[in-house]
Amino acid sequence: MADWSSDSDDAWESDGDAEPLSALALSNPDNTLDANGWIHAEAPSSSLVEQYVGKGFPKEMVLKAIKVIGNNDENALCQLLLTYKALGDYPLLGNYSTSGCTPHSIEDEDNLDLDNWDDDDNHAGVREANSDGSIAEDFKQELLQKDKNIKSLVNVGFHEDEANMIITRCGVGVSFFLLVDDSSNFSHHEVTNMSFNSSGGKMKERFKEESKKKRKRCGDREQGSKPPVVSSHDEPVTLPNPMVGFNLPNGIVRSVNRRLPKQAIGPPFFYYENVALAPKGVWGTISKTLYGVRPEFVDSKYLCAAARKRGYIHNLPTKNRAPLHPAPPKTIFEAFPQCNAWWPSWDKRRKLNCLTTCVQGPKMAAQIERVLARADNPPSAMVKKYIMDRCRRYNLVWVGKNKVIHLDADEMEKLLGFPNGHTRGVGIKARYKSLGNSFQVDTVAYHLSVLRDMFPDGIKILSLFTGIGGAEVALHRLGIHMRIVVSVEISKLNRRIFRWWWKETQTGQLIEIKDVQSLTDDIVESLTRKFGGFDLVIGGSPCNNLAGKNRFDRTGLDGKQSSLFYHYSRILDAVKSVMATM
Repeated sequence: MADWSSDSDDAWESDGDAEPLSALALSNPDNTLDANGWIHAEAPSSSLVEQYVGKGFPKEMVLKAIKVIGNNDENALCQLLLTYKALGDYPLLGNYSTSGCTPHSIEDEDNLDLDNWDDDDNHAGVREANSDGSIAEDFKQELLQKDKNIKSLVNVGFHEDEANMIITRCGVGVSFFLLVDDSSNFSHHEVTNMSFNSSGGKMKERFKEESKKKRKRCGDREQGSKPPVVSSHDEPVTLPNPMVGFNLPNGIVRSVNRRLPKQAIGPPFFYYENVALAPKGVWGTISKTLYGVRPEFVDSKYLCAAARKRGYIHNLPTKNRAPLHPAPPKTIFEAFPQCNAWWPSWDKRRKLNCLTTCVQGPKMAAQIERVLARADNPPSAMVKKYIMDRCRRYNLVWVGKNKVIHLDADEMEKLLGFPNGHTRGVGIKARYKSLGNSFQVDTVAYHLSVLRDMFPDGIKILSLFTGIGGAEVALHRLGIHMRIVVSVEISKLNRRIFRWWWKETQTGQLIEIKDVQSLTDDIVESLTRKFGGFDLVIGGSPCNNLAGKNRFDRTGLDGKQSSLFYHYSRILDAVKSVMATM
């Protein structure tokens, strides 16, 4: 029999889609670094150092700036020194204090930096340091390493723009061989207008081959038996730009020729979701495992005020979709009008990045406030860039003069389409984690809206990896009665949140099962026959090993958590087989 309950609370982590972390300054691609970190393999001239020391800059600050900029660009060097000086009185730059005062220490009493910051698709996920003196130093080291990586890629034949894009997506901490190999993950639109010289192109291909060999020597390991799937490398799945799916509520329609394979046609309907920016080959494998159905890639920023890049594979109709009413806020200012009065003109954001499982505590906000209080008005380009990197990364919003804060859990619920207080009654960290792993309700509801007229008497659902019930909330908001929901969710906390909502809003029957791995084919057959089949099999398996910021275990569908996808396909196959005989 199935294990109908659990004391486990092993919630899966999700990805996020924060925008790339920008570099403060990119050096010339001709520059190289010696073992001591000096550009052009030269120590700075004493006259250059004395020139800026004579202008009042500390010698250590000048030496650090020359390491970053080099000897040849005095304008850039001067700008960086002025930025250091503007920030120097604060803990952000550690020893770079022009006043000689000891930096203040700010206690981060909320401690809201959850788990591992492994939730972003586009940058390296460098954690903010806990000590006041190390944050900006880490940031500068990150930028210096990024420059070194760019130069290394340029030297083997990559265009500088392409190299910058690769490192922005892969992160500065990824090894050189992985960087070269990962360059093949980009879709055509990402490398448009990028050219290579013939010798450089040959070197690039050679390094790609070497990187593959090195990965095979260093890391290939058996992951246990997996269901056989067809390799996706012969028909790679590319991400569209813009990521608007097959159509949007505002009338945008992508030109697609969607013809479902015969084996994909229901019953039942099925709907599968995961992160869009997965490692190479993942979506091709998912597609072929799910009957060859073409993925629909959607960024939720086209439907609400926050980004969430996801891929959906389903056999639902794509015509006659309808958005939820009332419509969700489409911009930051629609969602939080009180911010408009304090929003600086140089912060051009109108949408938030992906809402992830962690937020930044008050320390970062206090540091930004102190920097802006001492900076010019308007701040210099370097100060603005420093601040905007953090605002984008942590979804900070302006609530006062020079004052930013992170979103609270109620605000995240609003942006994700959940009812107010949906995750109430649990700890603050648990609320952020559950919401960061959830569906974006408005996006999912737009896709599921086609079911409203098909099932006027209600719908029977097998919900795999239910989480906090994003799909069920979407169906409820669409006015679709859920007669039966068999919910499979490993997290005790998520089951509690979902059960609370169900008891308050639903009249149908809810059956809870702990784990997809305990849902054997025999149990699937028993449940399917008991309820006369399911109308919809829905779910999104864990993306721990797929998400872009997980640089330690981004092993794709071979990963421990993300391989649970195969249970979704196994269970769907079992339901289809039983229903074919009914």
